[in-house]
Parts: sequence; C-alpha cells; structure tokens
Amino acid sequence: MASKIEEYIEKIHYSDRYSDDKYEYRHVILPKPLLKLVPENYFQDPVHRGPLRLLEEEEWRGIGITQSLGWQHYEVHAPEPHVLLFRRLKNYVPPALPTLPVASKPMREGRKK
Repeated sequence: MASKIEEYIEKIHYSDRYSDDKYEYRHVILPKPLLKLVPENYFQDPVHRGPLRLLEEEEWRGIGITQSLGWQHYEVHAPEPHVLLFRRLKNYVPPALPTLPVASKPMREGRKK
C-alpha cells in the first residue's frame, strides 16, 4: 500500500494558512483515488466509508500528508471526505530538542622541559 500512496503524495493539495485570534488553520485535499487507499478503520463507518474520523498525527502522516509540527486534524467535512481540516495554536513553537552533552577532550599533559 505504501508504494501506491507514494503515487499520490505530490497531488495532495495544501491550502494557504488562515487564522483567527487563537489558531491558524489550513485544509488538506487528498486526491480521491488516495482516499480509496486509506485503511478502513480510519473512517467513522468502516463499512460505508463515509467521512474520516479524526486522525492522530501518526495516521495522517502515514497516508502521505506532510506538514510542520503542531498541526492537529480537528474537523471532518462530511460532504467532502477527501478534505481534512487542520489547526494549530497561533505562533506555535515546536518543543526544543534535547541536547546531548558535548564530550570534553581529555587534557594532554604538556612536555616538561
């Protein structure tokens, strides 16, 4: 399935960002053939495959959506199940990566004269 998903990754459309006082938003439009490759358990009704349920970051990244950190799939649009709505806090700052301690070089003893 991963190789089939890769065929559609470049065709995923990302809207410009828009915002209100609290969040910035964007919508992502999946190519309709890609929606057919999405696992059944990602849908609210796996039998009829209506709208998607809200997906965790690992899930939406797994179907080829690529965005910077902080985005949350927060809404589904039932009439257009291939449109996913995302938001994140305005002025989001990703958590700092832990830094590794720098190994100090052992001091060499100088030659005595």
